[in-house]
Amino acid sequence: MLPHSFAEELARAHSVAPDALPGAAFCALADGLLALLFPQRAERPLPTADAVEAELQYFRAELAALLAGVPALPAPPAALADEFTAQLPALRAALLRDASAILASDPAAQGLAEIISSYPGFYATALYRLAHALHQRGLPRLPRLLSEYAHQRTGIDIHPGAHIGPAFCIDHGTGLVIGETAIIGANVQIYQGVTLGALSVTKGLQGTKRHPTIEDHVVIYAGATILGGSTVVGAHSIIGGNVWLTESVPSHSRVYHRAHIQISRNVDPAAELVFSI
Repeated sequence: MLPHSFAEELARAHSVAPDALPGAAFCALADGLLALLFPQRAERPLPTADAVEAELQYFRAELAALLAGVPALPAPPAALADEFTAQLPALRAALLRDASAILASDPAAQGLAEIISSYPGFYATALYRLAHALHQRGLPRLPRLLSEYAHQRTGIDIHPGAHIGPAFCIDHGTGLVIGETAIIGANVQIYQGVTLGALSVTKGLQGTKRHPTIEDHVVIYAGATILGGSTVVGAHSIIGGNVWLTESVPSHSRVYHRAHIQISRNVDPAAELVFSI
């Protein structure tokens, strides 16, 4: 039996906790919005423009209702919902460019429908773009809840404060980390296990640019780590797998990690295994 003092301690913690947010309902609404924007993700595509219009109005009303329960909003819930809904055509266009970039770069992709419905890189990018739109409007905590929801489902961690340009391509993506102040240009392709991080996590650096800038048409291969707010990867560069980079490189650079790998072969399978510890 737990002591009553523990219950009292938890009660005190609950009494001073920040107001609860409708996190689960908000993430479910975001999934519903993606199904509305992309019929490839919907269980039943909508048959008419009137049906689509009704769903858009439902989304706007649900978003306003959820925002009404969020403290310290920068504007009235209805106004924020209207602003966000008005941005949906631009968001959909941006995400179609992202999907097209994936299709153009991935030889395994069979078409846009497959990418939109099943690729974790596209899904993480979609939720990032929704979260970033909310982050730009100064909404507290909800954008980060949405990005962490995507992180849980895909293994891809993109802070909603990062700035990512058009035609963004995440290939595979598990273990990808993009920090809050990272800036990524257009037509950038990033593979799994890449970190765009900070050189230091000192709390005093809050509010400063801590994460790198990746210019247009850059490819970053698996396992690369690029750190520092002043680090710039110039346009049309290629960063090879497992590279550790903490300084800027000019445009059209090729940066590779060279490992020494030795392979030996014994043609006699019955021969004694030679090893040392």
